[in-house]
Amino acid sequence: MSTLTINLTDDRLRALEKLSNRLNIPSEELVRMSIEEILTRPDDTFQEPMKYVLDKNSPLFKRLAA
Repeated sequence: MSTLTINLTDDRLRALEKLSNRLNIPSEELVRMSIEEILTRPDDTFQEPMKYVLDKNSPLFKRLAA
């Protein structure tokens, strides 16, 4: 197992600690679980909604780019 060090702003650290306290789990465990979720989530979970939003807003993006 390896150790990872990250930098958080004080506000983000307080928010993380508040959430972990509310969930009654250590902050480190909450972060580990979040990373696991991202790494194990099928790409379609993100890709399909992203494609929908991009397709839906395509005319707007084209107007903004002109």
